[in-house]
Amino acid sequence: MKILELLTRRRLRKKAQECIHHGRHVLHMREDLLTDRERADMRERIRTLRDLVKQKQWADVDAACTALMQQAHAIKGAKTKNGLVENIEMLVVAIAVAMGLRAYFLQPFKIPTGSMQPTLNGITAVTTAPTWSDRFPFKVGRFLLAGEWYTDVRAKASGRLGNPMEHASDPSIVLFQIGGLMHRIPRDVLVGDANGNLQPPFHADRMLDKGELLWAGRAQRGDHLFVNKVIWNFRRPRRDEVMVFTTDGIFSLEPGTHYIKRLVGMPGERVSIRPPNLVVNGRPQIGDFGIDRVTASINGYAGFQMAGHLDNPKLEWHLDHTQYFVLGDNTRNSRDSRYWGPVPQQNLVGPAVFVYWPISWRWGPIR
Repeated sequence: MKILELLTRRRLRKKAQECIHHGRHVLHMREDLLTDRERADMRERIRTLRDLVKQKQWADVDAACTALMQQAHAIKGAKTKNGLVENIEMLVVAIAVAMGLRAYFLQPFKIPTGSMQPTLNGITAVTTAPTWSDRFPFKVGRFLLAGEWYTDVRAKASGRLGNPMEHASDPSIVLFQIGGLMHRIPRDVLVGDANGNLQPPFHADRMLDKGELLWAGRAQRGDHLFVNKVIWNFRRPRRDEVMVFTTDGIFSLEPGTHYIKRLVGMPGERVSIRPPNLVVNGRPQIGDFGIDRVTASINGYAGFQMAGHLDNPKLEWHLDHTQYFVLGDNTRNSRDSRYWGPVPQQNLVGPAVFVYWPISWRWGPIR
């Protein structure tokens, strides 16, 4: 008998809480349309139900709930919403708020390449044998925390291995055709010899059987971060900030995409590189945390470098009053202002401020 009584009280308490919550919701939604008497009546019914629960007068709780819901129904003039509808309503509001934040304040951004390593990690992959954490269901936790997912790529059909092809939109992937079907292989795991030929198992024209293993390892999804889109409306960009900008109108870059680099040259300056130093207006640039870290050439950084046809110590870039010079921290593997010139002021989006995923030593504020 006591157990049944306890269960009944628990049910009534939960019902009362739901009624009070719904009553408050209706009152807040329609308060500006109600008369003083209607508002006072609604508040009184909510207060009465709350007092009955507090005083444990369970015999009267059910009737008070009914009275409160009837009053709420009368105020709304329509069928009251159930919990699912209310949750959907809250979800729509949350999505609208998130879209507003993205449009005007904080924009999420994913690092696609390794041009900012080791400050920020792009999409990478490593060939390795699986461990216990790479097996289901543990691999799900590993992905949620570290952004890493173990996978293997096997031939979908029998046939000869075709020559590698560039992916149209993903520079981290190389495509191989086998038996008329495309196979995606992470670029990081491809190794070439002195003549540029790929090492096994990616020899061109090699015969493969269906199901044969091409590659197995762990892929890392790259750092995901927030970009502050509003701060530069109140102050100018600062040297050493990691910044995001659009590629529209920049020579040789595909329009409609975004890049992320470190801001090293300001409008009106002269910029050059004398490895491992960045030189601004004829003097090595020092005193900036990020730039100094790259220059030091330790902990994974290689200093500021020239590359290929750009290896000219006399080469210098002159910026006008609306141009910014940007470099990747990994200057040995970064397409940046050394190749396609300064970034126009109108292309600036904002500074990258925080890595929110995955959880690694890079998680947190970006410097």
